[in-house]
Amino acid sequence: MRSGVTALWVACAASLFCARPAGATDCSGLVSPCINDDTLWPHAGTAQFLAVGGIDTVGSKQLGFALVSTYLSRPIVLHLPSPGGAGADAYVINDQVNGTFLWSYGATDRLELDLALPITFGQGGAGLAPVSGGAGLHDTAVRDMRFGFAYAFRPDPRSPGEAQSRPRLAARLEVSAPTGDRDQFAGERSAVFSPSLASAFGSKRFFFGAEAGLRLRPTTELLGARVGSQIFGAAGAGIHFLPRGLLSATLEYWELLTLVGQDDVVRESGAYRSVPGQKLLAPAEWLLSVRTEPLGRRDLSIQLGGGSGVGSNVTEPRFRFTLALRWAPGSTDRGSGAYTLTGSPPP
Repeated sequence: MRSGVTALWVACAASLFCARPAGATDCSGLVSPCINDDTLWPHAGTAQFLAVGGIDTVGSKQLGFALVSTYLSRPIVLHLPSPGGAGADAYVINDQVNGTFLWSYGATDRLELDLALPITFGQGGAGLAPVSGGAGLHDTAVRDMRFGFAYAFRPDPRSPGEAQSRPRLAARLEVSAPTGDRDQFAGERSAVFSPSLASAFGSKRFFFGAEAGLRLRPTTELLGARVGSQIFGAAGAGIHFLPRGLLSATLEYWELLTLVGQDDVVRESGAYRSVPGQKLLAPAEWLLSVRTEPLGRRDLSIQLGGGSGVGSNVTEPRFRFTLALRWAPGSTDRGSGAYTLTGSPPP
């Protein structure tokens, strides 16, 4: 147990030392870059979906690891108004490749401690130069780290072939710390608190999952788009094509409904000015993926997917591709009536 907790603390400290200082970035103005452009926050531990949180935890005194990488196309596009004209689109972030390193530690058979360290491997775009005339984007960026815990109300027997007709629940609390590069749309102006509740059920062939929660943060404005506290909702469905989790497919959808009103932006005398508007900011995406557990058990999984946004909201990409590798070991015996990791019934 001590070694697992120590590993989490070391990773957390490393992220703090590697984070570049935010400097004098203004997060309170009309044109603020202090927004996390990637709405996909993958959870640590076991997961059958990418956006929908899992309801299982890693085994007691076990340490899990995952890497979730994603490619985003145009997650932030601004329409710049012009006096008497139709205006023009500015691709603030044209393309971006992010990676999230995830650690999970089983404090007990039901309680899991989580840590997420996201970074931007590469990106391109105009940044805020078309608006403010300042510098463009860096090639790479450090993003806000996240930490928290998950609690499974009913532990999973961890057999991919066993029917799970009764819904199972897990509660999560995740905190995003402002350690990222705020001038690169990789860090927020303050901490973000994200409590949620996840549920899952299914049969030997079909499985379903859902998660609902909040992302609580101060409001930041980007040329009329006001990103503040949000209601988060995600749902997914999947089918097993081969037994023991060897080949599955999933389809999921997630949306973030922003709880603050949006503005309209006009340009007068060469300056931008915002006025109250009637728009709704609710970035949403769908994702189709294939998944395999090559060892025939939950410990190791590989998932590849692709999808797109459903509108043209800020932080909603034109399309997204993801690749997730997970190692989430479980205990060899989950109690009376549970299957072992080999998938065989207990004696």
